Parts: sequence; structure tokens; C-alpha cells
Amino acid sequence: MILIVGLGNPGARYEKTRHNLGFRVADLLAERWGFGHYDTRFDGDIGKGRVFGKDVVMLKPHTFMNLSGASVAACANFFKVAPADIWVIHDDLDLPLGKLRLRVGGSSGGHNGVASVIERLGSPEFGRFRLGIGRPSTPVPIEDYVVQPFGPEEKDAAQDMVVKAADAVEAALKEDLTRAMNLHNR
Repeated sequence: MILIVGLGNPGARYEKTRHNLGFRVADLLAERWGFGHYDTRFDGDIGKGRVFGKDVVMLKPHTFMNLSGASVAACANFFKVAPADIWVIHDDLDLPLGKLRLRVGGSSGGHNGVASVIERLGSPEFGRFRLGIGRPSTPVPIEDYVVQPFGPEEKDAAQDMVVKAADAVEAALKEDLTRAMNLHNR
């Protein structure tokens, strides 16, 4: 079983923000795969199904970004999913807008949601689908920047990246995460 986690913040206020790219990818995948609706469990929304011959659980934690690990750990423990079979989709300040990078393991890179997942799982060895949002071009606190919506000139690049990330998740399910990294890390 693969546990796919889209990180974000719950509520309409955060829907179109940089920090909610993980939710947007999760929603696109759920739509593609016909998951229909989410159930509410593990302090999050979950969808389940069989995709490309694999059992998949999709999770969108309701815990707000900085506490995402609690929801992820509860879901992983219930379904007995090892960290190696968990893929976390999240925004990344250190990548330019529109850039997608896949990797396994490593540090949180300063991302509080990823840090929470590492802490609660007790391991950094899970897959990451990192969606670039770039750093602010004007002096603004990072915690404010990530919860701002994309500007009009950024919306198309953000949406293209959401589609590319969904495609990368599907490539990883069809083949494996290493093959998806080779295809999408350019």
C-alpha cells in the first residue's frame, strides 16, 4: 500500500495559497482516479482505491501545516504503511516557481510540515514531491508569503506544476519512485 499525503492548510482562506499546493495535487489525483469524495479520519480527509494495480490511500491532514505529522502518523499506523511507502507532496521555497523535484529522504529543508512528518514518523525516509514556489521578491516574512495566493502572473505556472506533480505521482505508481525521479527531475 502507498500512502500519498498532500500537505496544506484546511479552510477556504488557504485554498489558493502557495502552502496548499499539496492539497491541490491530491484533489486532482482523487478526481483522476474517481475516488469521489473523502472520508474524514485521522484528523484529515482520506480517499482509498486501487490505482495502477496498487492499493493507495490519499490523505489531506486537517491539522494545519506545522502539525501534519500527527495525522500522517495516525493514518500510517492504522494502515501499517512503512515510511518508504509514504509520499508527501508539498510546496518548497528553495525551488523556483514551477520547478518540480522528487526525492527520498533528507532533511525537512526548513519546511515545518515536513519536519512534523519526520518527527512523528521517526524517520526521514519517505518520498517527497517538492513543488517550487520560490522565495518572496520583496521583504515579507516567510510565514506570510506561503499563505498568500499566487499573483495573476503566477497562476498558470502554479497550475501547470500541479498537473506535472500529479503526472509524476502516477509515473511513480506505474513504475516506481526512482524511475519517476529520472523522468521528472530535469
